Amino acid sequence: MSALLETRGLTRRFAGLLAVDSVDMTVQADTVHALIGPNGAGKTTLFNLISGLAVPSQGSVLLQGRDLTALPADRRTALGLARTFQNIRIFGAMSVLENVLTGLHPRRAAGLVATVLRTPGFRREERALVERALVVLDMVGLTARAEERAANLSYGEQRRLEIARAMAPGPAVLLLDEPAAGMNPAETAALIGLVRRIRGLGTTVLLVEHDIGFVMDISDVVTVLNFGRLIFQGTPAGARQAPEVLEAYLGQKVAARLAERARRTQP
Repeated sequence: MSALLETRGLTRRFAGLLAVDSVDMTVQADTVHALIGPNGAGKTTLFNLISGLAVPSQGSVLLQGRDLTALPADRRTALGLARTFQNIRIFGAMSVLENVLTGLHPRRAAGLVATVLRTPGFRREERALVERALVVLDMVGLTARAEERAANLSYGEQRRLEIARAMAPGPAVLLLDEPAAGMNPAETAALIGLVRRIRGLGTTVLLVEHDIGFVMDISDVVTVLNFGRLIFQGTPAGARQAPEVLEAYLGQKVAARLAERARRTQP
């Protein structure tokens, strides 16, 4: 496997607080990589630094060897980074299909004049974008709801819609910010299947998640932060046994429960 996304010495200071402290993280291609840690560990700040919503105090972010550090969020999206947010951000009054089409903005080539005049080239492009949006909706199981208002979807469906919109332009890396938050067990199980399908399609997934069972079920690699510092990076099994992770985050009881869960789910 090759390094797809990297942070090198990534640091973010807020006054006297080091929210992210010299983090070196490597996300390999074709993996599901989880970023975990206690509240206040710096996970969301690190996500914001990677996606371009925050500016680092020092350090760099690289995608496929290209330095993204000076680029704004929209340029990072065009180069292959997409993300969702902890709080669902969909357009409730728009249709499900229209929501996904908003995620295809990086693929639009028609200029203002062609758009206003609806030239043949514009119409061809529009058909192609709709076809792409329908493919993504099929991936998340929402094809039958394409013409409905997004506000009419259930909570779990709205989560899947947000993922569909992020996946629409075909990102190299999908950043999921607490995708299982607020989901019931059935919705969480469906989400696990969806994340696996996304990885199977060739998109690498980096996620922040507090549901530790979900993390252990879905992840190939786990990075653990504590007080802004990286304290562990390795396999989920390794995280369950690492003394620094047990002390800072999991604790012995949770680790034992996760180990037993892993034994029960082994084929």
